[in-house]
Amino acid sequence: MSRLYEVMFIVRPDVEDEEVEKLITGFSSTVTTGGGVVKSAEKLGRRKLAYMVRRFTDGNYILLTIEATGPVVLELERRLRVTEPVIKFITVRIDKEEKRLAKVKAARGTRRKTSSEPAAPAGESAAPAETASAVQANA
Repeated sequence: MSRLYEVMFIVRPDVEDEEVEKLITGFSSTVTTGGGVVKSAEKLGRRKLAYMVRRFTDGNYILLTIEATGPVVLELERRLRVTEPVIKFITVRIDKEEKRLAKVKAARGTRRKTSSEPAAPAGESAAPAETASAVQANA
């Protein structure tokens, strides 16, 4: 069963852009040879890390959105683990989140809006106000 995943990995800051492109194409080919599909590959640029990782304080962030099966994702994670320029990575399954958001949007679409209901006749809303003022006058 094919599922949707986001794979974010951080590459050392001293790696050249050409080598980063080779890494992205290598990981993309790993996914496609395994029967998956790469939906998008974004280079998010160089950013400062929250804490020091392998003596680096910043790195180049890359985000891959893929649709693949479990064994393909395991192979991709194995390759990320053994690739020396990659200092950190995380894989997140996002198809459940998309299902949940679609369910919430559908529920919002079927919900009846209160502003679209007709207003109460003027005579009915004035009667409680008159009785309230009469109670205050008697007190």
